[in-house]
Amino acid sequence: MTFAQFLSILRARKWAALLVFALVVATTVVISLALPKQYQAASSVVIDVKPDPITAMMNPTAAMPSFMATQVDIMASDRVALRVIKDLKLTENAAIREQWQTEADGKGTFEQYLIELLQKGLDVKPSRESNVIVISYKSPDPRFAAGLANAFAQAYIATTLELRADPAQNFRKFFDTQTKDARDMLEKAQSRLSAYQQQKGIIATDERLDVESSRLNELSSQLTQLQAVSAESSSRQSQAQGAQADRLQEVLNNPVIGGLKVDLSRNEAKLQELTQRLGDANPQVLEAKANIAELRARLDAETRKVTGGVGVSNTINKAREGQVRASLEAQRSKVLQMKAVRDEGMVLQRELESAQRMYDNLAVRLNQSGLEAQNTQSFANLLTVAQPPAEHSSPKLLLNTALAIFLGLLLAIGVALLLELTDRRVRAPEDAVAALGLPVLGSLPRPGAKRYNPARPALSAPQAFALPAPDTGRSL
Repeated sequence: MTFAQFLSILRARKWAALLVFALVVATTVVISLALPKQYQAASSVVIDVKPDPITAMMNPTAAMPSFMATQVDIMASDRVALRVIKDLKLTENAAIREQWQTEADGKGTFEQYLIELLQKGLDVKPSRESNVIVISYKSPDPRFAAGLANAFAQAYIATTLELRADPAQNFRKFFDTQTKDARDMLEKAQSRLSAYQQQKGIIATDERLDVESSRLNELSSQLTQLQAVSAESSSRQSQAQGAQADRLQEVLNNPVIGGLKVDLSRNEAKLQELTQRLGDANPQVLEAKANIAELRARLDAETRKVTGGVGVSNTINKAREGQVRASLEAQRSKVLQMKAVRDEGMVLQRELESAQRMYDNLAVRLNQSGLEAQNTQSFANLLTVAQPPAEHSSPKLLLNTALAIFLGLLLAIGVALLLELTDRRVRAPEDAVAALGLPVLGSLPRPGAKRYNPARPALSAPQAFALPAPDTGRSL
């Protein structure tokens, strides 16, 4: 279809198209004028999430893209609407209750009916690049619309506080119970440790154990020294009991023995001299031999006395070694017993410290949850208060009329084309060529043309006829 054919169809069907266009526009205007006027009031809240004043920590969910969408859902929730109903005392309105009984036939609850009724006029829209949420409400009464918008904003702020305080209250009750249990555990652990310390006589376990450990180390050192002394005395005793007793240091250092050895050497030299000079049978020689024998006897006696002292010293060293060893074993047992007592006491002490830490942590969480439950600061604040609008927001007569004109034009054109499809007419020579597939030989003028002859029979305008083309393919 060409544009000329399209215009010819519109000219031919202009009355039907005009009728459709007029009906659409007129109907829209009448309905717009007949509809009740609706007034829309808007208030806004700003979401200003700051670090928690109690924990000094930022809420991680506040930075998520879904946070604002969650706040919008909360505003449009039944809980906020129910709080609006409670704040405005709508359940006490007899007219609304009669309306509910009439429309709902008493089905469902009155609160649910009010929630659905209020949510119909509510519209919540968040700003794109800010933390502001606009709450608008539409109603035939401008004051009612402004009041409901403000009521929804206040109810949302109160609901955010409830959503924050209610879990804190539950946590506070939970931590209160846990804190009492932890206090009981702490008292029991303290009682067990005190009873154990009293039973074992423990005052300062670490200091006493250090003293006893030092004494054990001292006894161990003494035993080592006595073992060395005892080994040496045993060796000297063995030497004293053998053939080399005269080589002992005590024997060599003894002045009596030294004097006897000097006298013995002098008498032996004198005896040798007397023997050479007087002979063996001389009384002086015999007297000298008797003196030498006496000196030897005295020397042996003194030597035995000194070596006997070495044996006594060895016996004393052995006895002292045994005593120190016994004291060391007793001290070792005592230290081991004290370590066992200390270890058992340390177990009780660790139980007490663990119970103390648990109690301290629970007490901190209890105080924190108590402060959170008493917090009256919300991250949502009222930004603008809705005022009763001066002009209605709907119906918009100009906008509806413009849309009706556009829609009426489309429907008018569609009706004209539909009528043309149901009753096809030849309105131009090109239509005959397209319909018959034959060339046009000529066309008759319209009845109102200048060359029109009334004596000749007329055809419906525009009129045309077509004949088969000759074999040469030329049109006449």
